[in-house]
Amino acid sequence: MLRSRIIPCLLVRDKGLVKTVNFKNPKYVGDPINAVKIFNEKLVDELIVLDIDASRDKREPDYKMIENLAAECRMPFCYGGGIKTVEQAVRISNLGVEKVALSSAAIETPELISHIAAAIGRQSVVVVFDVRKTLFGNYEAYLFNGSKKVKGDLLALAKHAEHLGAGEIVVNSIDNDGKMAGYDEKLIRLVRDAIDIPLTVLGGAGSLNDIKKVIQEHKVIGAAAGSLFVFKGVYKAVLINYPSIAEKKALNTLTN
Repeated sequence: MLRSRIIPCLLVRDKGLVKTVNFKNPKYVGDPINAVKIFNEKLVDELIVLDIDASRDKREPDYKMIENLAAECRMPFCYGGGIKTVEQAVRISNLGVEKVALSSAAIETPELISHIAAAIGRQSVVVVFDVRKTLFGNYEAYLFNGSKKVKGDLLALAKHAEHLGAGEIVVNSIDNDGKMAGYDEKLIRLVRDAIDIPLTVLGGAGSLNDIKKVIQEHKVIGAAAGSLFVFKGVYKAVLINYPSIAEKKALNTLTN
């Protein structure tokens, strides 16, 4: 039985740590390496780092930055951004990164999921879907920081990614991003019921109770958050934070 993980998600732009609201207006909040050092001390379950501009700008992953982050991390580390080939994924894995995250590449070249899974193991392949709700209450996936809508049904896309060899799905709510008003529970239920592989959810966590709810009620494997772990207080002062061991026990993070 897998233990649910509480996962900080760090967004990187121009080598700096930023935070967005609805995928817009990235605000600089510090240095990624310093954040990792603090998260090490706080015994974080896992860390996700996403270079938010690499794929949109058609850039290769920043291998030096990834190497520095992996060398500093004392927790499992998932990196995404700019990965378009098996060779890139293998190179990143060899730097000490436990998981590689695919987004635009998984949509534009779905067979890449299978090829990377064969090269580094299915458990190391994560597919990220950035999702926005329609006026009719349905959901659509988007690429490149929410700027390009993906054709096709979201749940069918998630099932196809699983079929091709993805070991984990991350669903990220564009509508809830940075608002700290809670996760989109309808979206979580839909994706959770559609797939059989681990699901991590991202977008909207504003309190530990939000995390507790999705873990206990929706049985997700990963509850990820950005703003919750880099801001503190109503004025959103920058302060890297994470639940204490006692707080994590109180969240009852073991799945039933």
